[in-house]
Amino acid sequence: MTRATEDIAAAPLDLVIERIRGVYRGWGWGTPVAQMRSDWDAAFGTCAVPVLRERVSAGGVDAEWLAASGVQPGKAILYFHGGGFRLGSVSSHRELVARISETSGCRVLAINYRLAPEHHFPAPLEDAIVAYGWMRDQGLKPENIAFAGDSAGGNLVLAAMLRLRERDLPFPAAGVLMSPWTDLAATGVSYTSRADADPIHHRPMILALAKNYLGPDGDPRNPLASPLYADLTGLPPLLIQVGDRETVLDDSIMFADRARAAGVDVELQVWDGMIHVFQMFGAELAAARRAIDSIAEFLDKQLKMQAERASL
Repeated sequence: MTRATEDIAAAPLDLVIERIRGVYRGWGWGTPVAQMRSDWDAAFGTCAVPVLRERVSAGGVDAEWLAASGVQPGKAILYFHGGGFRLGSVSSHRELVARISETSGCRVLAINYRLAPEHHFPAPLEDAIVAYGWMRDQGLKPENIAFAGDSAGGNLVLAAMLRLRERDLPFPAAGVLMSPWTDLAATGVSYTSRADADPIHHRPMILALAKNYLGPDGDPRNPLASPLYADLTGLPPLLIQVGDRETVLDDSIMFADRARAAGVDVELQVWDGMIHVFQMFGAELAAARRAIDSIAEFLDKQLKMQAERASL
């Protein structure tokens, strides 16, 4: 594990936290989920990064190609947004995805997978697998594709890999996980130790989102719902980034430990002072821009390595 340090300007980070809290303050117990989704997209749906966009149906899954200037057409990232399987969309994550395309030189396919409570587990996972199959049908080779996702989307990166192994289908070259939600049972010590430090997410909220996703009879320790409990043998290389103020910090640390024990190549970066999916705020936070640069370096290395191996 490496500790990623950055000079943390309190004012920009405080403004980011206030932006998020401002959205939450507008909600109550009776707020319709459609309104919550609309509010979230409105709050975070701006994109200042120049990028070409093309809306597509990826095998029936609503999706959008994003491509910054100078991307390599033969290399691509499949992106899964976060939002607790309840919120989030291509729109709310467009700027983050655009920055990843810009720094990595890869096209990115971001998908609007089905959300709970209308669609419970494993609907988002099946959408992820369909979208990956569609990318391959377009002529992209697995060794030229990487998966990336944040929070619940990081969960989907791992669950999709596990499903591919289960079905004896080829893995992508690598996976990038930002503040991944790997344990829907929320057993990590950080849910207590970071409760005061995390300005946004707390264990009751996490457990409520898990129940919303799994349904009343769902098992939070199902390996495809909570990859922390899976046999991780054979997964491709992974980069995990997480902030050290997060209640879900141990979701990353415990998962990285288990993955390494299973022989997986894992790089875990813990970012000092950072909050959940801080990478979304590249316009405000220098740490977010540094983290995205690190993602690009990881992807460049892994995509080159996998392409070389495939050519042998």
